[in-house]
Amino acid sequence: MVKLKTWNGTKGHKVVPQKQWLAARKSLLVREKKFSRLRDQLNQQRRNLPWVKVEREYIFEGPNGKETLADLFCNKSQLIVYHFMFGPGWKEGCPHCSFWADHFDSANIHLGQRDTTLAVVSRAPLAEIEPFKKRMGWRFKWLSSSKTDFNFDFNVSFTAEHLKSRKAIYNYAKLNVDIDEREGVSAFYKDENSDVFHTYSSYARGIDLLNTTYNFLDLTAKGRDENPESPQDWVRYKDKYN
Repeated sequence: MVKLKTWNGTKGHKVVPQKQWLAARKSLLVREKKFSRLRDQLNQQRRNLPWVKVEREYIFEGPNGKETLADLFCNKSQLIVYHFMFGPGWKEGCPHCSFWADHFDSANIHLGQRDTTLAVVSRAPLAEIEPFKKRMGWRFKWLSSSKTDFNFDFNVSFTAEHLKSRKAIYNYAKLNVDIDEREGVSAFYKDENSDVFHTYSSYARGIDLLNTTYNFLDLTAKGRDENPESPQDWVRYKDKYN
């Protein structure tokens, strides 16, 4: 057997005749189809979750001035909010959130055809967000929640007390935090009475579904090929790659 070059400490791979490869591929296809059916079931369970009515009024600052959470739906019944790590006084938005955000504009065109609006929210003031957005060349709607408790209520921003005590709630569990912002995504529904309901939120690895680059890489032999100790240490702002 010929051993291929290894990467990241994984074992070498066999090189086999086409017939043997096809048998192995068909065997994997059975498991892939099972996984797809299980994913469909999980997606349905996500849609079946109970909702929570959003009672607080949040006022965001955006390119069109002040807007409420209900305003962000833009005549759609569904809203997806990406919680982008960009705190007040930061010189730049998070490079990893930027990696995710590089995929948003292309998806946004199609989301609107399915009664859904996408918005990005950060706690940094709009005056700090807009120059970075321009630098990155993004077109999606990005708003500031700096004058509201929105980020704190959805457990993606943390107070000085959280940092001092190293205790916060993130991803539905207590977490020893040492940074004032984390990433996440939340979904909302607005009914015919303009009442807004929180239907879903996900954090950490739960946002992988939004990253098309990872979905492409997962098809390859090397996969994501990341350092297990620091998986995204290769990520740069798109204008900083060699």
